[in-house]
Amino acid sequence: MSKVFTEYSKTVDEVSKLKELDEQTLVTPIKENAWSIREIIGHMYYWDDSNLHNMISQMQNGANLPAFPNHDAQNEKAIQSLEGQTVYQIIDLFLARREDFLEAIRKVDKQDRFTIGNGKRAFSSESFVKIFVKHDAHHLKQIDYFLASS
Repeated sequence: MSKVFTEYSKTVDEVSKLKELDEQTLVTPIKENAWSIREIIGHMYYWDDSNLHNMISQMQNGANLPAFPNHDAQNEKAIQSLEGQTVYQIIDLFLARREDFLEAIRKVDKQDRFTIGNGKRAFSSESFVKIFVKHDAHHLKQIDYFLASS
């Protein structure tokens, strides 16, 4: 398995550990006017879900994938989609969707190159995932900082 896919799968372990924390910690905003851990994990779930359904199935050599959605609108939809879900349900949804995502993207031919939206850059499945490895790292760092200072 490629290094980048291994990195992406490590988030599963990090997020799994959150299930050991009490609900109050997980639903408290990580700082003023910021998301809680519940919302961060829901946000990550929503991106995995969107990428799984809208991008991976189209990753073929020479393909032009849809442009990424507007981030603010996407994030708003992500938060709205959490309605009625407990933080532990959201964590479980994330863990299952990340596994689904990884299973699907590992089936994409590593030699295939594709573009996204109006972009000229050719991506591979690995370079695509690398974007989200950095995204995960950003959010996990926020979570770790919050937990260390709680």
